[in-house]
Amino acid sequence: MHKYWKHDAFRPLQEEIIDSVLAGYDTLALMPTGGGKSVCYQIPAIAMEGMCLVITPLVSLMIDQVQQLLNKGIPAACVHSGLHFKEIEQIANNSIDGRYKFLYISPERLSSEVFLSAIKKMKICLLAVDEAHCISQWGFDFRPQYLNIGKIRELFFQIPVIALTATATKEVQADITKHLFLQNVQKFEKSFYRPNISYSVFCVENKDAKLLGILKNVSGTAIVYARSRKKTQELANYLYLNGIQADFYHAGLDSKQKEKKQQDWFTDKKRVIVATNAFGMGIDKPNVRCVIHYDVPETMEAYYQEAGRAGRDEQKAYAVLLYHKNELEQLIQRTEQNFPDITTIKRVYQALANYYKIAVGSSLLESYNFDIEQFCTTYQLKPMETYQALKRLENEGFVGFNESYFNPSRIIINVEKIALYDYQLRNKNAEEIITTILRIYGGDVFTSFTTIHENKIAQLIHGTENYVKTQLAIMHKNGVIIYNEKKDKPNITFLTERYDATKLPFDVKGYEKLKNNFAEKVAYQIKYVNDVETCRSVLISCYFGESLASSCGICDNCLKHKKLNSDFYTQLKTDLLYTLAETPQTSEALYTMFSNYRKDDLHLVITELLKSEQIQLSEGLFSLKS
Repeated sequence: MHKYWKHDAFRPLQEEIIDSVLAGYDTLALMPTGGGKSVCYQIPAIAMEGMCLVITPLVSLMIDQVQQLLNKGIPAACVHSGLHFKEIEQIANNSIDGRYKFLYISPERLSSEVFLSAIKKMKICLLAVDEAHCISQWGFDFRPQYLNIGKIRELFFQIPVIALTATATKEVQADITKHLFLQNVQKFEKSFYRPNISYSVFCVENKDAKLLGILKNVSGTAIVYARSRKKTQELANYLYLNGIQADFYHAGLDSKQKEKKQQDWFTDKKRVIVATNAFGMGIDKPNVRCVIHYDVPETMEAYYQEAGRAGRDEQKAYAVLLYHKNELEQLIQRTEQNFPDITTIKRVYQALANYYKIAVGSSLLESYNFDIEQFCTTYQLKPMETYQALKRLENEGFVGFNESYFNPSRIIINVEKIALYDYQLRNKNAEEIITTILRIYGGDVFTSFTTIHENKIAQLIHGTENYVKTQLAIMHKNGVIIYNEKKDKPNITFLTERYDATKLPFDVKGYEKLKNNFAEKVAYQIKYVNDVETCRSVLISCYFGESLASSCGICDNCLKHKKLNSDFYTQLKTDLLYTLAETPQTSEALYTMFSNYRKDDLHLVITELLKSEQIQLSEGLFSLKS
């Protein structure tokens, strides 16, 4: 821990989980976002002989994890749809030779018999399954490819398995244990209760004004989550014009923009980042004082993960949710929008095949750049309906849909040195670039795929980045090098051989089960928003099957109860009841008679007296309940 992470102490539960893995137990670790899950498999794997195989569906996160390990001097690699097949082959061979301590793979690789055959030859000491809730149909992000992990378990039944997730109900935990064949499993569950976070929900007419008011009253770094890309930019501009250093972030930005915006926020050059849910995975900024949801998230899992990015330093922080009344009805309607009919899904699948000119039976694990706007325009499809159809095709395991991630350019020289020299003599344009590449990156480019930066090469040859890319593409076409140009755009991967769309083996019953499950999650989210009595932390913990011994005391509902039981509010209630005992009054008359009180305080007491049926409202007049 100290050598590689420079820490002298573990976070809660980390050491116990690590001890369980080192003792050879199958381990289920449920730790809220920001709890430090990756350390729980990385540290024991370093201490064990062999390689740790990590399965995760998040391409951007696996790339980031590998880079962090490499920066620490720990050999690691990852296999995902954005790589050239030659690079995948080389990584597999290096893994067999024991050159890595960690190999990250996306779950669709487990459907490849070739890759499974390679895995059999690897010396694996630990199997780590990240985002383990994806294995359950009761989970909020079911991925059928996760069910293939059982094949790995059968190959390496003697090695321990660690399954990790931030959010799992009791049903999901049971599915994880069942489908991963966990034996004598040791379960470690960190409480979902975050005692330092004050949760609040506000029903407001003017969200912008409320947002601005919160950020002016709560100092420090903040995240504002909005549903649409357009809204993130609008809100960031609005905040900036009102004196708050804010920027926006979404999946449609290129990698340089994302990196710059993240860095400005991390270093506090920008106080507020307004983002879609594309912002957050792998984000570990401890001093976030406030997370504000401008729109209601669809599930408690999503809300809890995003809100949980506040207060990771254990200091007081705020999680605020804003909503309009009609937004809750829209949330119910979204269940239908998120689950388009099977005919629509098959039409989108067929359009994909036409778009990329893919024949039936081909394109297994082939990846393609994807522009959803151009795709929808070409086939006259509705963008939101198409997006949801793609997500459903992904959930069913037919395609992988990565909305955006950054994968740097990589090359390997594909010919012997004599053949390369001969090519340079015959191609003067290539000679200068090859010489520069060898000078910068050395002989490694002959033996392994090497990350390159086209702009750096361009600077040294006094050319343009586009010129370098063009020449590298020509060399790739001629077979001299394999050039995998950087990717920072969305892409589509066919996870199976392409089907005839009319015969797509879509699990209709399973689809209906997912839809009903989603509807139940939405219903609980609406219950959470509407509940003005129960402690917010109790509501959250209850959803995940945990019982809190007491209320948090700092959420909006708890604070309201404290107020109503205070001497100040007791006196106000007494005065109000005495006044109404004499004669019924309109709200305007009461506001005038009690002008020495704040309107908000008076409104709160009137609302509570109506709920407790001590007073009534009839024909515009408040009176004592008879």
